Amino acid sequence: MENLDIDSRVTHDFPPDGRYLIGVSGGRDSVALLHWLISLRYERLIVCHLNHRLRGRSSDADARFVQRLAERYNQAFVGQAPRLPGSRIGKRSARPTTPMSDLHFELGAANVRALATKQKMSIETAAREARYAFFAETARRRNCRAIFVAHHADDLVETFLINLFRGAGNAGLSAMREISTRRIDDVDLTIVRPFLCVWRKEIDHYVRDHRLRFREDATNKNLSPLRNRIRHRIVPYLEKTLGRNIRQNVWRTAMIAAEEEKWMESELPDSTCAGLSVPTIRALPIAFQRRAILKWLRAQNIYDIGFDAVERVRSLADRDAGVAKVNLPGNRHARRRAGKIFIE
Repeated sequence: MENLDIDSRVTHDFPPDGRYLIGVSGGRDSVALLHWLISLRYERLIVCHLNHRLRGRSSDADARFVQRLAERYNQAFVGQAPRLPGSRIGKRSARPTTPMSDLHFELGAANVRALATKQKMSIETAAREARYAFFAETARRRNCRAIFVAHHADDLVETFLINLFRGAGNAGLSAMREISTRRIDDVDLTIVRPFLCVWRKEIDHYVRDHRLRFREDATNKNLSPLRNRIRHRIVPYLEKTLGRNIRQNVWRTAMIAAEEEKWMESELPDSTCAGLSVPTIRALPIAFQRRAILKWLRAQNIYDIGFDAVERVRSLADRDAGVAKVNLPGNRHARRRAGKIFIE
């Protein structure tokens, strides 16, 4: 990104000539990410937008905005060097060129409120799970296993604090990483976050400098969701009270935790099997037991996993366990049978 320090690992591991998904809500961050990727000649992107049906006509308008944005990018590449929509950058080529951009648009829709009620989730969790289910299904149909998303440094700080206040361990504190893989309905989806070292104010400057248009989500100012309270109340209060910029320190701690957790995960047993081996769990130190169970539950598409859920599953591996079945989030259950633990 122009004037910003972006880790070259992203462009090295995910070169511009590949085909990738990109999640675009129409908001400032994802519009900036799409603009930046295309400026680096990522020309075979599949623009993915999920209509959450949470804001009525505004949600429909978001979908139309993203579709038209993708269409304008395709048109902008015909017969010239990339002159990006809303941008002052780009010079006309000395000779005509063939169309260079091959952007595609994928639109999905989900009744997030109904999903939240059915699965006993928060609206925010249900929206996230619906989004990633849509991404995974699109990845499967398009035979594409990597998606760019626009999480940035402030998102990382907020997520870290949310998980800290919820009593998460190191695995939860390091949940947002620059490159991670998530198994969703038998699809191993690689999630790439190029902006994780970029701050919101830097994205604001980028959007302003390039005159990018985007959609404003009025719900971002609603203080009911915990994330918005963290963003608008808690972090500013901590900075004012402590007299220092805590964001950079929290961000650094989260990045260190992510690297350490990545190594720990590499030492864990395979989590893709439907049944979790009880003898294997018993043989691990307690810290690794918890991580192995958390990793396995995520692979089984169990959402909103907290410490209590992990401990309930871990109790099934206890030789003195008096129960063989425990409850999990989303009306799911874990049951021990024949030396293995299964999800029901």
